[in-house]
Amino acid sequence: MSSFKIFDIVGSGLSAQSVRLNTVASNLANADSVSGDPNTVYRARHPVFQAVQAAVGANATAMDRASGATVKVKGIVQSNALPTERYDPGNPLANENGNVYAPNVNVIEEMTDMISASRAYQDNVEVLNTSKDLMLATLKLGS
Repeated sequence: MSSFKIFDIVGSGLSAQSVRLNTVASNLANADSVSGDPNTVYRARHPVFQAVQAAVGANATAMDRASGATVKVKGIVQSNALPTERYDPGNPLANENGNVYAPNVNVIEEMTDMISASRAYQDNVEVLNTSKDLMLATLKLGS
């Protein structure tokens, strides 16, 4: 595996954590929204990651074997948890029974996920910087 593949691996991690942070931000931004219909209320969203391994074996090309393992966002799924029903007859969005529906976003879980994603992003940046420094130090050995 080429020494430069570390940048592809770290880049895929940075991209995945960026999607995760954006998804958390969307969930938090919509945590206080309400709707008069439980089918149209915002549903929490979560990214699904997939590890992509380097190809091995007799059928793998040289390019496949040279590529390192990466991570990709396979998709973003909506939560199936039911929305919270609240009695609020004064709300203009209330249905005929005076109920509004709030999203199924758990703010504490989202904040925890945000901290985790932020730290994972920082770790990837640290790996990137360390790899760069080691490569520069290696180049200086020859001079």
